[in-house]
Amino acid sequence: MTCQVDDGPVAWYAYDRGSKKAELLFVNQPDLAKYTLAKMEPVVIKVRDGFQLVSYLTLPLGSKGKNLPLVLNVHGGPWGRDGWGYDPEAQWFANRGYACLQVNFRASTGFGKKFLHAGDKQWGVGSMQNDLTDAVKWAIAKGIADPKKVCIYGGSYGGYATLAGLVFTPELYACGVDIVGPSNVKTLFESMPSYWAPFKKQFVLQVGDVENDEAFNRKISPLFHASNIRVPLIVAQGANDPRVNIREADQIVKAMRDKNLPVTYVVYTDEGHGFARPNNRLDFYGRVEEFLAKHLGGRSEPWQKIEGSSAEVR
Repeated sequence: MTCQVDDGPVAWYAYDRGSKKAELLFVNQPDLAKYTLAKMEPVVIKVRDGFQLVSYLTLPLGSKGKNLPLVLNVHGGPWGRDGWGYDPEAQWFANRGYACLQVNFRASTGFGKKFLHAGDKQWGVGSMQNDLTDAVKWAIAKGIADPKKVCIYGGSYGGYATLAGLVFTPELYACGVDIVGPSNVKTLFESMPSYWAPFKKQFVLQVGDVENDEAFNRKISPLFHASNIRVPLIVAQGANDPRVNIREADQIVKAMRDKNLPVTYVVYTDEGHGFARPNNRLDFYGRVEEFLAKHLGGRSEPWQKIEGSSAEVR
């Protein structure tokens, strides 16, 4: 049998029914067992229209959980979810002195059809983004988060939510990190290959028909509101991403630079939708760590060039 915890590796046991005793066989990451890691606490956040969001809060070890810099780590999908357990990014943020909040906003899976479809056509300025906004305000009201030191961070849909947060609620965040996030929902749809037809149909039904409704697309696409961005942003992109084409990153970066807005653009030339190669992940996390330390004030190691990484700062 397996035993999963939030502050260590997964363990496998052999259970003897006769003696009713379990014997440890092995753990999946033995090096983790050497360290004292942070706990991930489930929290339920009630948002403005009464929905209750099952979320997870990870605090730095030894922290009293008060007035901390906060990273809102938004999951991708958006038809996915965050779950309780060991999370490398949550542990990384906590180790560097940040509270990490992971929110199962509506449209997240695992909470029933009503909750899933409450996110239909709610991207950007709708309730999906409002859930994230309300979660940050909850952390501030509870005294957990320093209102002047909040970062929004995420990949794929989480990257889109990062951009949406910075353009639609710019007063809420001190910085943002967008990983392979779409900036124009219409061009995202147009880039989908023909063999994705069933998947694209789901997008049209649950996001909206942005290809035939220009006003709606402009309403929810961060690209058209880039001038609202007030704070520094990292955009990180895989050059060969088949799901979120590199054009999505190129166009938001151009729009920001045309307005002289602060953006760092890093392209990994041998990556797709996310960063698979360890050298690229080390490069990316090193850059983000320095960025967060500069804008939120947490701990960091000086960034150094990672041999074998394909990173290009453009």
